[in-house]
Amino acid sequence: MDHNALAQEMRDLREQVTGITDTAVAAADGLLIAADTADAIDQEGLAAVAAAGLGLARRTAELTARGSLRRTVTYGSRGCAAFYAVGDTALMVVLGDEGLDVERLHAATRPALDRIESILAAKTPEGV
Repeated sequence: MDHNALAQEMRDLREQVTGITDTAVAAADGLLIAADTADAIDQEGLAAVAAAGLGLARRTAELTARGSLRRTVTYGSRGCAAFYAVGDTALMVVLGDEGLDVERLHAATRPALDRIESILAAKTPEGV
């Protein structure tokens, strides 16, 4: 896996969509893979909670015959947290402030998720 390419994808998404404050990528089991967050955010905790929340949302979609889960968004009084499935093995968390255009975020995230999935699936050459 190319950690630089993953970090670049997270930076590019932040540059494309005004209002994004933090991003993270985690394995479906909640282990942090990469993060670009403020120091005040517990990155490991964010990854674990995001995985748990996405798991519940995924199971809800399955139980109610709504198909494969694509995303879930939690709205708070000072912004929102969007959780995206990255294939079946990972997830991406995007935190945003009150000015975040969530529809713009969803549109910009679709191609980024495909690229992130490819990055995560890529094998690192031996010796690197």
